[in-house]
Amino acid sequence: MPLIHTPNIPDPDGFYEELIAAQRELDDDQADRLIAKLVLILANQVGDREILREALALARSNTVKAAA
Repeated sequence: MPLIHTPNIPDPDGFYEELIAAQRELDDDQADRLIAKLVLILANQVGDREILREALALARSNTVKAAA
């Protein structure tokens, strides 16, 4: 199963609101830890190392481009 590159979350705005709400009233360190834990939980759910490798590469590429 290849990495999905197109929007695939029903109600993405609703999910974004939930993600922001989960970080509300957390300091920056707590919010960073929450996101890191969420990534690990979702990576465990995906389970496929090749897909996770591709996702890491995509996220890094997008991050490096945004910083430039």
